[in-house]
Amino acid sequence: MDRNQATGLILFAAVLLIYSLFFASAPQPQPEETTEAAQTAIANQDREDIEELGTETSEPDSLQDAMALRQFGVFAAMTKGQQEDVVLENDKMIVTFSSKGAEIKQVELKEFKTWDQRPLVLLDQESSDLDFMIQTDKGEFSLNQFYFNPTVSTMDVDGVKANVITFIAQSGSGQIVRTYSLPEGSYILGKSLEFSGLNNNLSSNEVQIVWDDRLLRQEQDLEESRRKTNINWYKTSGKHNDLSLTSDADDDQINDPLKWFSFSQRFFTSGIIAERQFNSGKFEQQTPGDTLSVKNVRAEVVLPLENGRADLSYYFGPNNYNVLKKVTPGFEENVYMGYFFVSWVNKYIIVNLFQFLERYFTNYGIIIILIVLIIKAALFPLTYKSYIGMAKMRVIKPEIDELKAKYPDDPTKMQQEQMKLFGKLGVSPISGCLPMLLQMPFLFAMFFFFPNSIELRQESFLWAHDLSTYDAIFYLPFTIPFYGAHVSLFTLLMTVSQIAYTHFNNQLTAQTGPMKNIGYIMPVIFMFVLNSFPAALSFYYFVSNMVTFGQQALIKLFVDDAKIREKVEESKRKNANKKKSKFQQKLEEAMKAAEANKKK
Repeated sequence: MDRNQATGLILFAAVLLIYSLFFASAPQPQPEETTEAAQTAIANQDREDIEELGTETSEPDSLQDAMALRQFGVFAAMTKGQQEDVVLENDKMIVTFSSKGAEIKQVELKEFKTWDQRPLVLLDQESSDLDFMIQTDKGEFSLNQFYFNPTVSTMDVDGVKANVITFIAQSGSGQIVRTYSLPEGSYILGKSLEFSGLNNNLSSNEVQIVWDDRLLRQEQDLEESRRKTNINWYKTSGKHNDLSLTSDADDDQINDPLKWFSFSQRFFTSGIIAERQFNSGKFEQQTPGDTLSVKNVRAEVVLPLENGRADLSYYFGPNNYNVLKKVTPGFEENVYMGYFFVSWVNKYIIVNLFQFLERYFTNYGIIIILIVLIIKAALFPLTYKSYIGMAKMRVIKPEIDELKAKYPDDPTKMQQEQMKLFGKLGVSPISGCLPMLLQMPFLFAMFFFFPNSIELRQESFLWAHDLSTYDAIFYLPFTIPFYGAHVSLFTLLMTVSQIAYTHFNNQLTAQTGPMKNIGYIMPVIFMFVLNSFPAALSFYYFVSNMVTFGQQALIKLFVDDAKIREKVEESKRKNANKKKSKFQQKLEEAMKAAEANKKK
C-alpha cells in the first residue's frame, strides 16, 4: 500500500469515528412524525393539484391514496373498491361481468354444448381480454382499472322485457356509467358508455377498444374449425371484408369507418356493432402451434364519443343465417354461402326451404331427403330435356359414324359436315348438356351450405352421430394422402352410386373414346375430396344420385327411341330446303378460315 492510499484510509476512518461520536448523543427523530409530515406535504401538494383541476375530492387518508391521486388525478377514487361478479341472463345466454372494469368476464350459450358435451362458453377471463382505453390529462387508462357499483333492473326495449345492469364509477362530481341490456329471446347485448362531469379531464373524444381473444375450441375437428375461423368487418359504405380464411398469420389496418367487426368461428360468432361507426380498425389473427385455442385474434378499433357518450352492442350467438340477417346490415356475411354464382341459391332458396321443413320435421336426415325430392321435382323439366337431347344424339349415331368413316384424316371437314347434319336433323349437340349446366348451381350450392349449417350440428341420422362432420365407420392405422385416416360410409355410398349412374348414363349417350371413361374417374376423385366433409353433404349427393337414376329410368320407360327417330326424320324433311342460319354460316366460315390457316 503506497503513502496516498494509507493517508486516505486514515482520514476515512477518522471521519467515521467523529461522525459516530457526534451523532450518538443527538436525539433520534420520531418516525411517525416524519411520516405524518411527509404525508401532509404530499396531501397538500395533491390537494393543490386537484384544486387546479377544479374538481371536488376528499383529503387522502394514506400514502397509497396520495400516490393514487398523483397517478390518476380525478379518477383516483375510482381505483378503490371491491371486485364482485354480476350476472345478466335471458333464455339464450348467461353473461357474467366483473365490477372491476364493468367488463364482460364470461359468455355461455344455454342452447348449445361443446362436442364433448360441456357447457358452451364463447369466452372467459382466461381466454379473452377486452379493454376500453381512454386518454386523460394523466395519461392513458383502461376502464378495467376502475371499480364500478352495479345496479340490476328490468325495462322494456322495443316492447320486449330486458334485464339491465348499470355500472357507475364515481369520483366527486364526475362519473363513468356503463349500462348493459339483454332482451329476452335475443343474442344481442346492448351497451352504452357515458362520461359525465369529466369533460375537462378527457384529452380525447375517442375510446380505443382492444380485444384479444384466444378462441375456445367448440368442435372435435380442430383443423376444420381453424379453416372456418376468421375475422370479418363491415364498412359503413356497405362493403364486407375479412382476413384470409386459411392464413396462419395475417393483419390488416383499416382507416375507413366501420359498422361492425366479428370473430367468426365455424358455428358461432362474437362481434361488436357500433350504433354509428368505428373511426378505424386494425385486425390480426394467428394460428397457434398448440391445441388450446382455435385461433388467436386481436382487434383494435376507435369508437368516437358524442357529447361524452357512445352506444354499441355485442353479438354472442350461433351462425344461423336468418338470425344474423336481423342483427345489422351485412352481419349475415359471417356465414359463408359460397361464390356469387351459387350463393344466391343458398341465400334465397335453400335457407328458406330448410327453415320451412324444420317446422314439420325434427329428423334432419328426412329433411335432407325432402330437399333432394323438392329440388329434383322443380328441375325435372331440365332433366327431361337433357334426356331427350341425349336420346336424339343416340339415334343419329349411325350418321355420325358414317361421317367419321368418310373423313378419318380430316377432322375439320368432318366437323363441318357434322354441323350440316345437325342442322338438317334439327339436333343440337349441346341440348343434352345445357340443362345439366343449369342444374350445376344447385349442386355446388350444397357444397357450401352443409359444411356451414349450424342446424346440422350434433344431429344424428342412422350411423352418423353428427351430420356436421364425417361419419367414420372405422379408423385406419395409417393416413392415406388426400384421403385421411378414416373411412366415411356415406362417401363410399355416394361414390358407388355415382359410378352406377355413370354406367347407366353411358348407355344413353353416343359418347365414345376416353371421354366416356372420365365419368368413372370423377367419382373416385370426389371420394378423396369428400371423405372429411360433413356426412350431410355426402348423404345429399348419394340421395340425389339415386333420385336422378330413378328419374332417368322412369323417363326411359315412356320415351321410345323409334318415336324420337321419327321426329328426327320429320325435321330432316322440313329442313331439306332450309337456308343456313347466319350463325351456321359464320361458324362454317370460321372453321374454313381455321383450316386454311392450318394448311398455310
